[in-house]
Amino acid sequence: MGRKRKRPTIKSIATAIIAVALTLGVGGAFWWYTLDEASIEPDPELYPIRGIDISAHNGYVDFEKVKADGYEFVLIKATEGTDFKDRSFDDNIRRARNAQLKVGAYHFFRFDTDGKLQAINMLHSLRNRELDFPAVIDVEEWGNPDGARTSHIVGQLRAMIEHLEHFGYEVILYTNKDSYTRFIKGNFDEYPLWICSFTEIEPDIDWQLWQYSHSGRVDGIDGKVDLNTIKSDFIR
Repeated sequence: MGRKRKRPTIKSIATAIIAVALTLGVGGAFWWYTLDEASIEPDPELYPIRGIDISAHNGYVDFEKVKADGYEFVLIKATEGTDFKDRSFDDNIRRARNAQLKVGAYHFFRFDTDGKLQAINMLHSLRNRELDFPAVIDVEEWGNPDGARTSHIVGQLRAMIEHLEHFGYEVILYTNKDSYTRFIKGNFDEYPLWICSFTEIEPDIDWQLWQYSHSGRVDGIDGKVDLNTIKSDFIR
């Protein structure tokens, strides 16, 4: 989820691995390089409902095949910052609906732009659509500039949430464990949480959605895709 990663060059990969190897040893460097492959398989008895999240970077998705492969919901990128709109959002929403999947929309939150204006951008793309999930705000340090004060980010995030709520939208926050501790915990505990974790989630983190892999393979999608599960009493 979030922004598309730039494809690393062979030179940059080699340089990075050598640098990490000098610090961690070869085994540590191998672990670092394969981190994106990390995932966990949640207990299907406890969490039987599975879904995916996508953006235009996933290319054309055959949602009929996704549905036939056992997935029940898809969360689709709509917007980012104050002016970016995902070029595939409208088509993805329409075709996922036609495939009888539950659908939701997410916005990648920028640390360096105004929160209310980010809400306006998302609202413009949502256009009062009926969704099966609250509006998702993706809050994470990866893909954002360094140096922003935590208090500033929290304030702008609050401004975005309040503007969405003013127009009748409920909100769910997506984040990873580090950003949860920095931004969400103690500030937005009243909002449902979509947590990214490739390990078991600590019992003190109250989540509703769990993104457990960035490297899933699903029929109807070329390449890797994010995999998720959900607490069964949350989906509408």
